[in-house]
Order: sequence, then C-alpha cells, then structure tokens
Amino acid sequence: MHRYRTHTCGQLRETDAGATVRLSGWVHRVRDHGGVLFIDLRDHYGLTQVVADPDSAAFHTAEQLRSEWCVRIDGVVKKRTAETVNPNLSTGTVELFATEIEVLSAAKELPLPVFGEPDYPEDTRLKYRFLDLRRETLHANIVKRAAVIASMRRRMTEIGFTEYSTPILTASSPEGARDFLVPSRIHQGKFYALPQAPQQYKQLLMVAGFDRYFQIAPCFRDEDPRADRLPGEFYQLDLEMSFVTQDDVLGTMEPVMRGLFEEFADGKAVTETFRRIPYDTAIRTYGSDKPDLRNPIEMQAVTQHFAGSGFKVFARMIEADPKAEVWAIPAKGGGSRAFCDRMNSWAQTQGQPGLGYIFWRTENGALEGAGPVAKNIGEERTEALREQLGLSEGDAVFFVAGDPKSFYRFAGEARTRVGTELGLVDTNRFELAWIVDFPFFEWSEEEKKLDFAHNPFSMPQGGLDALENQDPLTIKAFQYDLVCNGFEIASGGIRNHIPELMVKAFGLVGLDETTVEERFGGLYRAFQYGAPPHGGMAPGIDRIVMLICGVQNLREITLFPMNQQAQDLLMGAPSEASNRQLRELGIRINPTT
Repeated sequence: MHRYRTHTCGQLRETDAGATVRLSGWVHRVRDHGGVLFIDLRDHYGLTQVVADPDSAAFHTAEQLRSEWCVRIDGVVKKRTAETVNPNLSTGTVELFATEIEVLSAAKELPLPVFGEPDYPEDTRLKYRFLDLRRETLHANIVKRAAVIASMRRRMTEIGFTEYSTPILTASSPEGARDFLVPSRIHQGKFYALPQAPQQYKQLLMVAGFDRYFQIAPCFRDEDPRADRLPGEFYQLDLEMSFVTQDDVLGTMEPVMRGLFEEFADGKAVTETFRRIPYDTAIRTYGSDKPDLRNPIEMQAVTQHFAGSGFKVFARMIEADPKAEVWAIPAKGGGSRAFCDRMNSWAQTQGQPGLGYIFWRTENGALEGAGPVAKNIGEERTEALREQLGLSEGDAVFFVAGDPKSFYRFAGEARTRVGTELGLVDTNRFELAWIVDFPFFEWSEEEKKLDFAHNPFSMPQGGLDALENQDPLTIKAFQYDLVCNGFEIASGGIRNHIPELMVKAFGLVGLDETTVEERFGGLYRAFQYGAPPHGGMAPGIDRIVMLICGVQNLREITLFPMNQQAQDLLMGAPSEASNRQLRELGIRINPTT
C-alpha cells in the first residue's frame, strides 16, 4: 500500500464498498454523535466522511484531532444507509470506517477559519493566504482560473496561433502607467523595466514573420489598486496577427471569447453575436465606453424640449452655451416620488446639485406628468418627452444637462444606479460587445496640447491623409475594446506600421523624429525593413475569471495578491535592501518624506 494514499478524498464510490483503503488530507471538522466521531477529511479533490467508533483502535487518536491537522487514515469503505446519503458530496454514498490514524502534521490554533465562508479582515486573509486558499470557494475559484487559462491556450492553438515567450526585463515603455524599474548592477545608474505589456515585442514578432502569436503574459504596472485591478501585476491573453484588418481580428477572436464564456457560464446565457458599438454612440447612449448592456436603459438627447422652456435652469444653459445638451435617463417602473427623491439625494452625494425628474401617474382619469420639471415646461412638452422616450404610467425620467464632456460619466453612473435600483439588470447572462472607432487624439487640458487618447501604436483611420488634412480631434483609430457586463475585458487595435505615418502621429503630440527613434527605436527601425500590416488585442485574464466566478474583487480569483497598499503581507514585500546590495547597485536611498 502506498505510504500516504491509495485514493483521493473525492474518489471513493459505492463500487469501492468493502475495500481497505488509505486516505491522506486535512481534518475539515470533527463531530461527536453520541460517542461516535465523524471526521470530514479534505484534500484538493474533495471530502470523505470518516467514522471512528469507540471499538476502533483508531478512536484514541481520533479524539485528539483538531481542525486542519494533516493526517493519514486507513479504513474499510462502507455504503451509507439511504437516510444518511449526502447528495451534495461526490463521495456522499459511502463512508470510511477508520482502523488506523496517523497524525502527519498538527496545526496550531487557526488565525482564521477554514470551515465555512465567514467574512474576515483582508490583512489577516492575505498574511495567512496558505490557510485562506484552503477555503472551499476560494480554492474552487483558483482551480477554475487554471481551467480558464487551459481553455484559452487550447482554443488559440486550435485556430493556428503559437505561444511565444517575450522578455520580462526590458526598457521603459510608453503604455501610460508607471513602470516598475529594476536597477542594473553591471550598468550602474541604468535601469531595466518590467513590461507593462509585451506590446512592442509582439509587433516585432510580426515583423520577424511569425504571423500568429499568443502568450499568457504577465504585465507589471505601478498603479494604485482597485477592486477590478490588482496592484503590481496582472495577466492577459496577449495576441497578434499579420496581414489582417480590424474585421479579421474581431472575427477571429469573437468565437474564442464566446466559446470561453459558454464553457464556464454555468447556465447563464452568453451573447450569440457581439454588437459593434462606436465609441461616440456608447458615450451618448450609456455614458460609458464599457457599458453594462444587461441594463436595458438607453439615454437620449432631449435638448429641444427644454430650449426656450419655462425650466429656466436648463433653458438658460442651452442659450448661453452652444455645446450644452440635455440628456434623458428613462426609468421604466420608477414612477414614484419616493424613488425620484431618492435618486435626487443620491446625485447630491455625488457632488451634483440634484437630478431633475418627471414621473407619470393617472389623476382624475387622465395620465399626467408630475414633479417640478413637468410643472415648469408645461403639458405639451411633457407629453412630447413621454412619447419620444416611450414611457407610460408608473414610469419616470431623469435629466442631466451641460456640456456632455463634463457630465457623461455622471449620467452613466445614474443610468447604472437606476437600472440596479429598479431591478432592470438581467444578472443571469454574460452580455458582450465590441466598442469601436475610439478617438485617436485627445486634448490635454493640463498640458495644453494634443495627446494620444489610447494606444499610440494604433493605426489612424484615414492614414497619412487624415493626419495631414483632418482636425486631429475628429480622427478615429482602428482601436477596439471588448466589454462584458460593465467591464472592459480586452483592448486592441490595428497597428501603425508605416514609419512616416508613425513619425507624423507622434509629431502631432510634440515628439520629433529623433525622440521617436530614441524612445521606440526597436519598432521604428523594424518598420524600415518591410513590416506587414498587423493587429491584435489582449483579453485580461483576471477580469474574465472574476466575471466567470461571479465575484466582485480580483483578490477572490488570485493566488497571492497584494493588499490595497500594494504590500505582500505573506512574503513581506516590498522590503528594504541591505547596504551591501545597494552598494553593488551604486544606489543611495534618498527618502522623499
């Protein structure tokens, strides 16, 4: 018999009844039923119920067992009686009658419980992550994450992609976030950077003729943490293709992403055909470039109903500013003064003066709009609003006004709030869509100059002619995002592979040809030697797994995350370097505080 086990704790079935077996695992819990001890023994694969009765030679040891002790148990497999079968366990039709128990490793008093799923302080969970990972839900999430990554690899290989590994130590990149710098011992005073993404390397692979590349790539960005973005590092399915258009990339990856979600949907519906929504439309309709399309609310411009109206706040705004608009957020089923007042109060907590509204009710047999806005604009305009928005009795509408650039985010948050509060969001589905036609440039008010709106390596729509003859702020990029349930889960683009076009694009943001060659020399030189048209994207593995597992924080699907202060409490990182290490690197610490 094997030293530790003949079976796993999730393996025994009725067909094993009568067999003498050996299991090893952790004591999940011990229950005393009238002198007979029941031990739930757990390992990676499942859980088996072990019985130790007073007549067994193992009983004395069983009495000493405590939670999370690591033990070996020998025993005889027996069928459970019909009334004691546990249908929730894969091993629920049998139990093991212990004949011998060996304690392999005892456990101290636990700093956090493993049995059950109580909410526990984050710092305790992360400091004792090895215990936290034994908890059933978190353990299952990590296993599912591995299955998702395996599925990604299989699907990419099946459609002709090959996995290549790119360097981890590289040069500082222009991705937009802060780099993690690594000092060089050999070249003192110089630094490597950890890659924010393999962007330039994967483009160089296309120039080198590898055609269809992918990798499960670690990416490093020195950014502040939040629930949907871990501090330090994250992983993405990085990919690139040669001789492709935007339609080719989207057409190639849509079946991959749909199939991935379908495989792990656990009964939830998945979008069959992904909509392609222009960026400008997404902003005006949903107030976001990563809209949650499970929410049916679509905003509309209703400026004409307020121009010259008796609602002076909006009317004066429209008259004074040609950019001013009024947007409506329809709220099916929100037609009560209590709900409208609640939304108005919420808006004030967001730093807004309030949220104008109209709700419709029947008074004296007639449908009428109620609220201060309706009173000020009059019955005719109120009715025109209702007809445009397709609303009826028991419905409401909320309004935001001003320059859309300054209020669209708040409008999007209000749309989300209304949809959530009224239960309009279909939580039993994965709704995916492409956001396309992103702006190529944006105006930096802080620096008073043009800047790239997103990826500086994207191809501008219209090419060199657009860069030379079009208002830069009207140029669109061959850039696209994949969104799901309110999260951006992938970003990509068709690349700018023409040297002259690259220099012109960077010139418009104030970087001359010499600077471009200095900062992006590898790409710039490569593009001089027959670069193919190419494009790709990078789905974020962490966010995809978070959505599939139905959790709200990336900590719940990551093995060893940092805390919100970007500290690894388990390993004690970041830590101080010794004086000897600093001398070898030629570095002296000069604290800023």
